[in-house]
Amino acid sequence: MNGAVRDTSEDGVAEAVDVDVLIRAPVLVLNLNYVPVNICTVRRAIVLVTKGKAELLENHLGYLHTVDREIDAPSIIRLDYMVKRPFLPRKLSRKEVFLRDKYTCQYCGKKPRDLTLDHVIPRRQHGAHTWENVVAACNGCNLHKAGRTPAEAKMSLGTTPRAPDPNPYLILQNRVILEEWKLYIPWSIRDGPNE
Repeated sequence: MNGAVRDTSEDGVAEAVDVDVLIRAPVLVLNLNYVPVNICTVRRAIVLVTKGKAELLENHLGYLHTVDREIDAPSIIRLDYMVKRPFLPRKLSRKEVFLRDKYTCQYCGKKPRDLTLDHVIPRRQHGAHTWENVVAACNGCNLHKAGRTPAEAKMSLGTTPRAPDPNPYLILQNRVILEEWKLYIPWSIRDGPNE
């Protein structure tokens, strides 16, 4: 690839874009049924399109120059075949527990900055480290509960803890969502904190 050009100016004048930047730009990969399945680079997307394994739906308003032709730089591609992806269970971690509990203390209902993990049945009483036994708690509630069960500490849980449902759109979490991708992304992801 010799160079890249992007036609983004209002007067229609083409401006040069660094080929290394454009070739590494993100591309949304859709399944045959238009459900997002991956995010790859422009380079990988071009390979899929030229091999006939995907079709270009949107481009980055630019193209790459090769020796004998110009190639559109994809922004969104759709696979020509269906990829069956199993929904993997979510791994138990601080971040996932806080997300499940919406960054809220499960004892007092406040949203403090000093969240900690709390075992409903304490580890010293042989409580398991599982989704059903771990909740988000503020420092104050965690210290008050200490090594006791909620009943022993005269506290109650706001909700019963359980494992979160698998998320098929996990690939989009904590990613910058490009404007042209929004048409293909469910509203709950699109209107999230990434905007």
